[in-house]
Amino acid sequence: MSGGAVRGAVPARRFPSAGTADGEAGPVVLIERGEQLAQLRRNVLSCEKRRQGHVALVTGPVGSGKTQLLESFGTWAATTGARVLTAAGSRAEQGLPFGVLGQLLHGARRAGSDTTRVEELTREAAGAVPTAEARGAADELPAEGPMWQPLLREVFTTLLDLVDRGPLVLVVDDLQHVDATSLHCLLYVTRRLNHAPVMVLLSETLTLGPANPLFHAELRSRPQLSHLALPPLAVDSVARQLHERGGGHGSTPSGEVVQEARRLHQMTGGNPLLVQALVAEPVRRTASGRGAPVMRVGDAFGRAVLHSLYRHEPDARNVARALAVLDRPAPQELLGQLLGLLPASVASALRVLHSSGLVDTDRLRHPRILHAVLSDTPAEVRQRLHERAARTLHEYGAEPGVVAGHLVASGWTGEEWVTPVLQDAAAQALSAGRPDLTVGYLRLGCGAGTDEERRKALAAMLVNARWQVNPLAAGGDLDRLMRSAGPDRGSSSSAVAAVPYLLWQGRAEEAAEAVAATPVGKAAEAGPGSAEGADSGDGRLQAMRLLVSLSHPDFLVSARTSRSPWSGAATAPHSVSPLLQSLSVLAGALLPAEEVDSTAAAEQFLQRHHLDRGGHGLLVAPLLALLYGGRADRVVAWSGTLLGRPEVRHTPVWRSVVRAIRAEAALRLGDLAEAEKSARTALEDLPAPAWGVAVGVPLATLITCATESGRHAEADRWLAEPVPPGLFRTPMGAHYLIARGAHHLGMGRYQAASSDFQRCGAMMRGWNLEAAGLAPWRLELARVQIGLGNRTHAAQLLREQLHVPHGLDERTRGRALHLLATTAAPDHRRKLLTKAVELFRSCGDQLGLARALADDDQGLSQAGEPGRTVPFLLRAENAGQGPGAGPWVRKAPEWQGASGEAPSGVEGADRDDVLSEAELRVAVLAARGQTNRQISDALFITVSTVEQHLTRTYRKLNVRQRTDLPSWLLAVDGHEPGKVQSKVS
Repeated sequence: MSGGAVRGAVPARRFPSAGTADGEAGPVVLIERGEQLAQLRRNVLSCEKRRQGHVALVTGPVGSGKTQLLESFGTWAATTGARVLTAAGSRAEQGLPFGVLGQLLHGARRAGSDTTRVEELTREAAGAVPTAEARGAADELPAEGPMWQPLLREVFTTLLDLVDRGPLVLVVDDLQHVDATSLHCLLYVTRRLNHAPVMVLLSETLTLGPANPLFHAELRSRPQLSHLALPPLAVDSVARQLHERGGGHGSTPSGEVVQEARRLHQMTGGNPLLVQALVAEPVRRTASGRGAPVMRVGDAFGRAVLHSLYRHEPDARNVARALAVLDRPAPQELLGQLLGLLPASVASALRVLHSSGLVDTDRLRHPRILHAVLSDTPAEVRQRLHERAARTLHEYGAEPGVVAGHLVASGWTGEEWVTPVLQDAAAQALSAGRPDLTVGYLRLGCGAGTDEERRKALAAMLVNARWQVNPLAAGGDLDRLMRSAGPDRGSSSSAVAAVPYLLWQGRAEEAAEAVAATPVGKAAEAGPGSAEGADSGDGRLQAMRLLVSLSHPDFLVSARTSRSPWSGAATAPHSVSPLLQSLSVLAGALLPAEEVDSTAAAEQFLQRHHLDRGGHGLLVAPLLALLYGGRADRVVAWSGTLLGRPEVRHTPVWRSVVRAIRAEAALRLGDLAEAEKSARTALEDLPAPAWGVAVGVPLATLITCATESGRHAEADRWLAEPVPPGLFRTPMGAHYLIARGAHHLGMGRYQAASSDFQRCGAMMRGWNLEAAGLAPWRLELARVQIGLGNRTHAAQLLREQLHVPHGLDERTRGRALHLLATTAAPDHRRKLLTKAVELFRSCGDQLGLARALADDDQGLSQAGEPGRTVPFLLRAENAGQGPGAGPWVRKAPEWQGASGEAPSGVEGADRDDVLSEAELRVAVLAARGQTNRQISDALFITVSTVEQHLTRTYRKLNVRQRTDLPSWLLAVDGHEPGKVQSKVS
């Protein structure tokens, strides 16, 4: 091409580009449009060569890069000598006659063409143009009138004046918004391109309906027309952008980059505007290490979504908002009813939203798009949409939870069907373990006008839901519920529903009164004869009576002492109330009898109900039954399973309760670190004031962990935490008294310890709860007597403990035998310790096992036999101090002085008697039966070194040969696999 070139005065508007971090207009970045750009270049070169015009129409959805393509082409064409005039349509100026033509004429005037005459004609014609309301189609205009023919000829003549020194390129962006008068002028020009080197380049965005149909009907009949449709970006294109953004040039994108490109493509549908915004956002890895998932942060993507949304027509924008409010797939008929649109209009809106990457089939493509659309929707519009959605979805028979969500969001309760729907949704949410959702439904339902009975039922459900989230917040609702029950609580189901929460707060009198006032309660208290005639088939009422009696044993004593109503329920078929069955399992553990295996019943119940949604409360009693039955190992296993359930994160109370039970179980297994961690987490999830009388359980565990670890100051801090007075009317109070007494004992305060243990014993005897797994107070009192030197009294207490008729678990029995050994003669002591070791092995109590082994070693040393345990324990203690240390490294209290020092026979031992790390590794493998050569290969040392280590080990442990090693090294290894295995490996 030859000649100069002058750009038009009205440049094409620019889309937000990835070239700027804030998403504002910046340097044009043309993405993957090389093929289309090449075709346009060929078209303009053909115009110059053949001296014949051409029309190119570029179409694509919002954000597809049309404007970028036009601007890139215009810049290139101008540099080759073509005259380039630019204009752009606007929705706001679509009613302005000759608006786009005026932009082109302005460019022509700047290029040196005389536009005076044509501008005069346009001013005259503008006054005769009918308004849009008076026309049919948007581009329909009468072609008659004395001004039109001179005007059209003058327009074409003015443009031809610019062709003398090179081809002319007319670039018009956003054709769908061009005014009708300018469209007529453009059509006139396109009809006369056969012998004029003029290229007309148009771009048009996809709209809900055909834009300017008359214009297109004639334009598409032109033989010089070429149509370029811009497709979405492919995954490879997105990957190349990411690769270049990360500084990679020339090389192939990595697999990680391609994977991220797929994710971005799924988020955007390949829309260039949205892709550029995401690529420009900063990246944050969600985990450490190469290949970890990344998260894009910033608001560039949200702004791009809104930029796209506002380029669409109002109906498309409203459909997007409706999809955001619904937040679920919705049929077109439902959307149409929600918005008052015809299904065909909804279908058109979904089509254009899908083409621009905002919608995937029948919902918004990504949560970030949904968030951007919702945040831009005015509050009153959202509220109105939620109300309409609730009405429409209810008419369509949607699930109550779906309808209720929109009712809560709108706050609307204007029709009779609303309250029943909210009640059904609340019941479903509670069953699904979502009390957080239930609270919102019930708050709205309680405020709606409804009958008194339904309001009471809603209030009872509200207390249940709020208590599961935060018991402190449920206090006011609980008081209102009790007031609504009135003085005659026996006929009020709401009073009975409040029983568990009253007990949690320690209001046992009110709970007992509510249950006793029911027909079942009255019949039971009147005696067996009356009970037979009562309706005792109400499993829930029977369960409430048993709950009161077990949690506060001073009340409704007959509920647990009369075993017939509940003893068979623990192993009954499914027809029995699950709540009654659950509590019957716990009652069987607290009131053991030969005919009931409470631990087996607990296992069966957990197996049957652990997958039930919303059934967390049913599982607490069987967990406690396993704990009190001596199966702490199963409690740890089951609690891990229950805490791994997804819905547990929505129920802080049940999550904390399960963790507290897990902590106590870990403590009974000797795992102080896990016990302390679980108890601390339970109190972090649910602050101490919210625990009510149950706070005694996690506090008792933490006090015991600190005491066992020798951190007495920390134990004092836990003891300083306030506890409700009602705690000591519950079995949880027995836990607390045992822990507090053990702390006093560890500090040498024998009188205070004895007082706590005797008080615990008085409580247990008064309640007739002799399950040793709950609180072995006789055993603890015997420890005090041993400390005071009263071994005879201690032995008597221990024998009483061992002769409890039922419910003596292995751990309590092992502890009792271990303590009894300290009071026995030397010839009998070894037998007792051997049996204690067996029991500790069986129940898994690592701490008890280590202490029994230590005392066994001390007895052997005193008898003149070689000791084999204490040196290793002392060596491990040095490496394992602190709350995370393995519990087996602690010295046994039976041979630990009040000052915390070991006896002289141990403390006075030469520290050279302690095994080194290397000697320990060799000794463990030798104890396993490996040869010196095998040990050499396993530890990568020479055989000579192995022999030297074994020689020193034999001398330090006072043994003659390796066959003397297995009895203690394997015992320690079996109960501390992590520590010893890490040393070996």
